[in-house]
Amino acid sequence: MNLVTVVAAVIERGGLILITQRPAGSHLAGLWEFPGGKPDPGEIFEDTLRREITEELGATVTIGERIETVEWEYPDKRVRILFFRCGIDGEPRPLEGQEMAWVAPVDLPSYAFPAADLMLVERLSRG
Repeated sequence: MNLVTVVAAVIERGGLILITQRPAGSHLAGLWEFPGGKPDPGEIFEDTLRREITEELGATVTIGERIETVEWEYPDKRVRILFFRCGIDGEPRPLEGQEMAWVAPVDLPSYAFPAADLMLVERLSRG
């Protein structure tokens, strides 16, 4: 089974974290996630995050440190997710029809996330 690498932005502003809901028809549709996506061939992770956030949310991110790397095996694929702490410039808006929410870290566990995200969600919720 091939390993799919994904990068995700943990975007914080005013003590809240931005999450988006996976659209209908996508892998893990309906679950909440930290926005991001798959790198294009030869693309560095930071450029992937900048491109994906612009495409998905119409905003610019400032990329900080990598805060977590998770490898997870789903029945149909293996993923490696690299989570980066990010700031955001401009007012993000959902450009791909997805839901979006600013959530207090303590409230993150009340949203349904993919299994691969749960360790980070738990850690963020504890501060």
